[in-house]
Amino acid sequence: MDIKLSDHFSHKKLLKFTLPSIIMMIFVSIYGVVDGYFVSNFVGKEAFTAVNLIMPVLMILGSFGFMMGAGGSALIAKTRGEGDDAEANRLFSFFVYILSAFGVVVAVVSFIFARNISVMLGAEGQILEDCVTYGRIIIAVLPFQMLQFAFQSYFITAEKPQLGLYSTIIAGVANMVLDALLIMVFNMGIVGAALATAGSQFLGGIVPIIYFARENQSPLKLSKAKFKGKPLLKAVTNGSSEFVSNVALSIVSIFYNLQLMKYAGEDGVAAYGVIMYVAMIFLAVFIGYSTGIAPAVGYHFGAKNKAEIKSLLRKSITVICIMSLTMFVLAEVFAYNLADLFVGYDADLMKITLRGFYIGSFSYLFVGFSIFGSALFTALNDGVTSAVISFLRSLVFQIATIMIFPLIWGVDGIWLSLVTAEIMADIITVIFLIRKKKYFN
Repeated sequence: MDIKLSDHFSHKKLLKFTLPSIIMMIFVSIYGVVDGYFVSNFVGKEAFTAVNLIMPVLMILGSFGFMMGAGGSALIAKTRGEGDDAEANRLFSFFVYILSAFGVVVAVVSFIFARNISVMLGAEGQILEDCVTYGRIIIAVLPFQMLQFAFQSYFITAEKPQLGLYSTIIAGVANMVLDALLIMVFNMGIVGAALATAGSQFLGGIVPIIYFARENQSPLKLSKAKFKGKPLLKAVTNGSSEFVSNVALSIVSIFYNLQLMKYAGEDGVAAYGVIMYVAMIFLAVFIGYSTGIAPAVGYHFGAKNKAEIKSLLRKSITVICIMSLTMFVLAEVFAYNLADLFVGYDADLMKITLRGFYIGSFSYLFVGFSIFGSALFTALNDGVTSAVISFLRSLVFQIATIMIFPLIWGVDGIWLSLVTAEIMADIITVIFLIRKKKYFN
């Protein structure tokens, strides 16, 4: 039996409803991890460095999809909670159409300036050529990547999180198969890696369109829609925290790469790439849960069911705490195996990567709470507070610590900055929850 947004959520029902979203986010994260594994082990360290340099920019471009997905879903869920399903459906269609058109424009501009962007990132020689090649192939399917990210939230709002999971699994499996085929069998190198990811992102964007464009059993369906400036602005504002978070993460990655190049050379950049690949999967658990629960919070906010929102908050804090401890233990126990999977062929690179794992994994004890807090305020249609939390966590605290800590502790300071920034973000999240308690009752 399907779980409805209007339901009362027990711990069991909460986990059942959010599990597809968690698995879905893990599969999305695996895209980059699979590319990194095949490029590092079968193409070479230079190509691996190139992928790590250009990846933050590609994530910035794709994050517009997260913004419209999270922000649009909050507004759609709230509208459904108010009892206006017809308007919710019109808003859904409008957001999909506007994101598609915007994606085409951004893709064209980004494709033209791909080389200039790569040069600004510090790429040169063969690394520059690999950056441009990999980047342009991914950019070619950018509209589908944006849609794929947005539909992760829309499927949940449509009360069909399992269909979103199936769509993502199809794309994820395609990515793995194509990576193995194009890199190992046809020896296409970094071009093969890019084509594999591009192919999977195309599938991830087109499959949901086909589903929602036809008659379906969900409350949402693609139909005629008119341009509406006010709802668009509200969706962008609501989703600004997700955009800020992803953009900030990408900008911070650039700072980490620059600092690691300074203190540890190319091996430092490669080590950070490995740590971030694994972090993407671990963080996907928290992001998936927060994304999964947000439409339910938004629905009950629209329905003015404050008791259920309080219940969801209490239960979510318990779930986040258990997840945090689990992620930390897994990271510490399997640090060697994870590092060996990517860079076991290079002893020096293995050493610096393992050191980063052991220190950086402490961040998993703290990261989940601020991610959930930001998603909570987005669901409550308080995009400004959500954006402030994301901005401070993802950009201000990270850059401040990454610039200061290495001066004191060298390379270890770079890994310590990952932990400290998350602790500071948790403090800010608690402050906002206390300050907003009266307003949201």
